[in-house]
Amino acid sequence: MGIPMYVFLPGFYSETLGLGAVGVALLVARLWDVVTDPLIGSLGDRLQTRWGRRRPLIAAGTPLLLVSAWALFRPPEDVTLVYLLGWGLAAYLGWTLMSLPYTAWGAELSEDYDERASLTASREGFMIAGTLLAVAWPALIGAGRADAATLAGLAWVLAICLPLAVVLTLSRVPEHRFTSHPVGWHAGWALLRDNRPFLRLVSAYVMNGMANGLPAALFTLFVAHVLAARDWTGVLLLAYFIAGVAALPAWLWFSRRVGKHRAWAVSMLWNCLVFAWVPFLGAGDTWLFLAICVLSGVSVAVDMALPAAIQADLVDVDTARGGGRRTGLYFGIWNVATKLALALAVGVAFPALEWFGFDATQPANGEGTLALALFYGGLPILFKLAATALVWNFPHDRAAHASTRERVHGLEAAETPS
Repeated sequence: MGIPMYVFLPGFYSETLGLGAVGVALLVARLWDVVTDPLIGSLGDRLQTRWGRRRPLIAAGTPLLLVSAWALFRPPEDVTLVYLLGWGLAAYLGWTLMSLPYTAWGAELSEDYDERASLTASREGFMIAGTLLAVAWPALIGAGRADAATLAGLAWVLAICLPLAVVLTLSRVPEHRFTSHPVGWHAGWALLRDNRPFLRLVSAYVMNGMANGLPAALFTLFVAHVLAARDWTGVLLLAYFIAGVAALPAWLWFSRRVGKHRAWAVSMLWNCLVFAWVPFLGAGDTWLFLAICVLSGVSVAVDMALPAAIQADLVDVDTARGGGRRTGLYFGIWNVATKLALALAVGVAFPALEWFGFDATQPANGEGTLALALFYGGLPILFKLAATALVWNFPHDRAAHASTRERVHGLEAAETPS
């Protein structure tokens, strides 16, 4: 859903409604998640049904997402801005109803320190595989661009594949039964505020998210205006993501030996080392940039998997202090942090580039192109170094996790009727 919603839809709808209006409509729809993510996460934590806590929300979100995605990807000829905004709000709500309980469910599948990393790595690896399919989809169906046929084809892929995957998940994946003891909002936010490792992790995650968001937002501009290699865009993206999936097993092996937080820190330092060469590239350095895409792509999946696995461990800290297994709420806040980082990256980069004289509609010029190269390859290094400083000596390691789990088990044993 990411590539179609963020890349394909704006260009497609802007041909009829205008880029500015489409951008505002999709931004409003995206900001809707800032409200719905924590609320739906908390709702999932408080549900007690015969089908579990996570399944009902996923079952409710699936038809909403399918119907709204079908409406967005196959719009009528007389489409209006209200149509786009309304179905955009519905699609993001359906997406949240599915993805947030899904993420929380994965965090609850295992209590083991290393197995959690394997589970999140598997999830992120398959998400990158979905991203690769979406990137390649215009070429696969023959059009080569995000036109009406491309979006209609994606609507059919979702309509056929998503229900099958959801039914398989809901029927076959176990969900542990927890006796929930939700705390009140006032006490709950006090526990959240006092969870210092969580606040530290989220701060590092936002810093790293901005470091990743800047190259993501500026990638096509960098390839077109600095490398003068617009036709290489698809190849470079595919190389980047394929390298990320291929490198996941090695990173998991490494995290089992040095700890999840230290492995994540090393991956960020590795990314800084590789990206340090980007500002020195110029027109014609496409093969060198391909090597940089592969080497930096090595850390893309682990950059998402290991922080989420650490986040699952920190939910246990909240539970041990009486929070009552608020996995959904924690990952709802996590999702908000993810979106905030991406929004900040775009909000910083685009106005600043304009101030430095870069104009995407004009041929390359010295100062503007240099600013683009520095924002693409230099500024992310500063954000990643800040994130690395926060997590290098992260306090919640393997030993702390084992101690926390003992406290959680003791608390649950005391609450279980004899």
